[in-house]
Amino acid sequence: MHLPSSRRGFLRTLAAMAAFIHAPRKSFAARSSAPNSARTLTGFGQTGNPYLELGVKPVINAQGTMTMLGGSLVPPEVEAVMGQAARHFVSLPELERAAGKRIAEMLKLPSGYSALVTSGAAGAIQSGLAGILTGDNESLIKQLPDLTGMKSEVIIQKSHRNPFDHQLRGTGVKLIEIETCEQLERAVSDRTAMMHFTNFANSLGQIKVEEWPKLARRHNLPCMIDAAADTPPVSHLWDYAHMGYDLITFSGGKAIRAPQCAGLLIGREDLVRFALLNNSPYEDTLGRGQKVGKEEIVGMIKALELYLNQDHDALNEEWQQRLETISREIQKIPGVSTSFFTPDIANHVPHMRIIWDGRIPLTARQVSETLRTGDPAIAVGAGEGLPGLAINSFMLEPGEDRIIAEELKKVLGNRSSA
Repeated sequence: MHLPSSRRGFLRTLAAMAAFIHAPRKSFAARSSAPNSARTLTGFGQTGNPYLELGVKPVINAQGTMTMLGGSLVPPEVEAVMGQAARHFVSLPELERAAGKRIAEMLKLPSGYSALVTSGAAGAIQSGLAGILTGDNESLIKQLPDLTGMKSEVIIQKSHRNPFDHQLRGTGVKLIEIETCEQLERAVSDRTAMMHFTNFANSLGQIKVEEWPKLARRHNLPCMIDAAADTPPVSHLWDYAHMGYDLITFSGGKAIRAPQCAGLLIGREDLVRFALLNNSPYEDTLGRGQKVGKEEIVGMIKALELYLNQDHDALNEEWQQRLETISREIQKIPGVSTSFFTPDIANHVPHMRIIWDGRIPLTARQVSETLRTGDPAIAVGAGEGLPGLAINSFMLEPGEDRIIAEELKKVLGNRSSA
């Protein structure tokens, strides 16, 4: 089957891209002069900090790979390969297929598995389910989200419901909530299209991550797992395929440090092919608006290559040392204490919790808001149901740990009654 696609013109800003690629990397939080290479630009961008030119304050990110903060910072090598890609036209469907083959080889996926670069994990969820619903039937692809003549239900554990299942509901399906294996058995019907699992909710549901695909196979149903933020560990990139999940979704713009608008749909070759047919660049599809540029596709491959070759143990040690630098400084304030932890799933990196006693008459939210509106602006976690602040350091640039320590000392120390 072939879906027609029309050719669109692209405005090419190659001089600006080249200047950006070769500019020295600096933290936007640092109040430094513009890099020399920025003088090759005139007009917008000539200062070296386009955000400040727009009146938008850059943020030191101690909160993590939050979509609201822009995900992560791409490495210079990723910027470079994206700049190379920007200089050429290419068939996007052909590029997606080639990228999927390369990614499958890099991850040593099981035989019969491939990958698709999507517009984040959210795009992967919607396109993956759309492909299950329609197959390669052009009429059904154009018909979504009208499910007349198609399966119309997705089974999900009640504890796995979250805002991201909007991508499932966007296809028109009805989510059937279950809590036990017995309820799942009763929920399966000829209307069931798929079984969906949210990995960060694994501890909350009665049916665990390893059991879900076994139950799906028993009923001859495809199953998908949303593992958006579940690297590190790096092995998660292939673990779920080997468990038997038919489709697996990851964000690119988190720990992998690909462009934020990129993600991965990993899965059975047929289902990945159907997902692409429901996605941009094809027209009259539910996923037409989920465009991923040629630059982001090759950027995803390069970021993944870099991520696979990193010394992850050394990185964890570096991130822990940054937190300890902050801890040593702020514990000089009477009433302040810290502790370290690593979440089991999602952002599985060193974190630090900061708490204080009654000598500092501030709530965690007040401290968080003061830091966020300060100069420099600092984003930290607060109000997640546990006392104090929660911070991590894996999105910090060198030296920003010391900046955070100094700003926390100002905020907490100035209000201490000791």
